[in-house]
Amino acid sequence: MGTELDLHRLTVEEAIPKIDTFLNDTYCAGLHYVRIIHGKGSGILRQEVGRYLTTHPLVKSHHSADRYGGGIGATEVVLIDR
Repeated sequence: MGTELDLHRLTVEEAIPKIDTFLNDTYCAGLHYVRIIHGKGSGILRQEVGRYLTTHPLVKSHHSADRYGGGIGATEVVLIDR
């Protein structure tokens, strides 16, 4: 299991269940910091990923990556403490 999830070429409906599984798996593995790569595109997937992360119980915070980590094409997520 890695610390990144790549959602390129997925629809929002396909991406959300993958995000949920990824967050649960990484949390159970003891990870606290992960990256979700959604691409820049039209911004719809980025927007919906952000909206979903805001309400996810395992997410402490999230923000766009810096330019070296993918910029607005990736979201960095901090998971809650165990």
